[in-house]
Amino acid sequence: MSSAGIAVSRIRADDPVISPRFFHNAFDLNLDESIMVFLSVSGNMIPLRVFESDSIESVKMKIQSFKGFVAKSQKLVCGGRELSRSNSLVRDYGVANGNVLHLVLRLSDLQTVKVKTESGKEWTFDVGRYRDVGYVKKQIAKRAKGLVEEDDQEIVYEGEPLKDQQLVDDICKQNDAVIHLLVRKSAKIRAKRVAKNIDELSVEATGLVKRQAYEVKPVDSVLTSSYLREKDFVFEPVVVNQKAEIPSAILDVMKMTYEGLDSGNTPIRSAEGSGGVYLMQDLTGLEYVSVFKPVDEEPKARNNPHGIPGTLDGEGLKRGTQVGKGAFREVAAYLLDHPLNGRRNFSGEALGFAGVPPTGLVKCLHSGFNNPDGLTPKMGSLQKFVKNDGSCEDIGPGSFPVGEVHKISVLDIRLANADRHAGNILYSKDKETGQTVLIPIDHGYCLPDYFEDCTFEWLYWPQAKQPFSAETVEYIRSLDAEEDIALLKYYGWDLPVDSARTLRISTMLLKKGVELGLTPYEIGSIMCRVNINKESVLEEIVQEALDSALPCTSEAGFLETVSDIMDRRLDEISG
Repeated sequence: MSSAGIAVSRIRADDPVISPRFFHNAFDLNLDESIMVFLSVSGNMIPLRVFESDSIESVKMKIQSFKGFVAKSQKLVCGGRELSRSNSLVRDYGVANGNVLHLVLRLSDLQTVKVKTESGKEWTFDVGRYRDVGYVKKQIAKRAKGLVEEDDQEIVYEGEPLKDQQLVDDICKQNDAVIHLLVRKSAKIRAKRVAKNIDELSVEATGLVKRQAYEVKPVDSVLTSSYLREKDFVFEPVVVNQKAEIPSAILDVMKMTYEGLDSGNTPIRSAEGSGGVYLMQDLTGLEYVSVFKPVDEEPKARNNPHGIPGTLDGEGLKRGTQVGKGAFREVAAYLLDHPLNGRRNFSGEALGFAGVPPTGLVKCLHSGFNNPDGLTPKMGSLQKFVKNDGSCEDIGPGSFPVGEVHKISVLDIRLANADRHAGNILYSKDKETGQTVLIPIDHGYCLPDYFEDCTFEWLYWPQAKQPFSAETVEYIRSLDAEEDIALLKYYGWDLPVDSARTLRISTMLLKKGVELGLTPYEIGSIMCRVNINKESVLEEIVQEALDSALPCTSEAGFLETVSDIMDRRLDEISG
């Protein structure tokens, strides 16, 4: 992932400008309405003029035309807020003279590498962009099954030998290109070794993960543990309520993550997201098993690896969220994704209704994280890594089953998700049946304090205009916001008053909507703004209730007022 700062300042008619081809109309330039944007890429400042009347999408297209960064891979941040609504104008977000925007580019995590020896052997595999050549050598040795040893390789790219320390991302900058490597003929040929059996490869699970009661142990205690010997990492589950047992699915993820760290496999920083996101490996180093997101590396947090600056009020990139709370929201989304009728995935594992991957809270210390102030333990969310065929932004929505889209719509409406885009919905195809399954991830901006930034990309998919199935309606009827709030408290998160209100109101809207026969599109349209300056219908309902409530009104009384106003507005919409 790369981060780029963009400085904005008003320009004069005599300022140097980039070619007019970067404007919508090269012959209709009104310099009084334009601003100069300086795009910082790899330390270089590149000027680009845009109009104050330009939409966010058109600015991204200008950047794409000029610099080649695909618009859908760009994320713009101004004043600590993401410019997420593509059809809103630049000026709607208050971008003014002298402001600084930050451009974050989302790139694929994996780079395809094609290896060929001078003797004619060939292999093709994917590696993380932040892997080095030394790691590629290890993978070649494994693929060669003992015929080509790691120490005997000399890797060549475009005629030049590569050093072990060089990163894959530095070798090839083109997102979709394949790196072609050559293993020199001088590599020695060895006899084929007998592979280790499973027992030899396995690592005994840490006592921390096997324990029935969980707690955050002092770091010094863990480091001096006889079991941990002199390890260079710490990995602990975090549980506030000692009576709450960690679900077995999360324990399995923690166990595999520990085994990978214990085998010396370093966390790999992902190129996705605007915060620190780390792919954790299994004990062999050939598979990813989990994704770790430290709270101190969230956008606007003090150790954010992309340089997104913080703000004095502590608000996150999305309105109504707070910096440092993303991990709790990630875990909450998993805990509130209640199962339905023993639903299971392709591997036979039990799933929640929407299929949120198992997610828990852990504390981890490792030199592979972003540690500008020195090596310290980091708390964050740990989510199971789910193998997939890509994200929904890679393909059109036409092939998605209606039920798969609906299950995510139910989750997003319930949790008032402020960050649902196609990039955080993965898809997977069963090779035998051809069935496509959607997998929702990235829930660090759910359960906000208010509804201003609710955004659902599925709202524009044709499946959203289809009615809910009878099974989905029964599931929605079974939901209980009070039970959900109690469940989160049981696991240690006493939901803030405003976030609890959001959950109650969004659940109320969902349940009332299905009873009236509304589709996901119709309910979602009530929650989401058409543009940044126009409040949503749900925001209007809440504001009307606030205006009519007396100072001494209880929360229950306020929610009753919301319910009455909501009934009236829904009758107007459906009538």
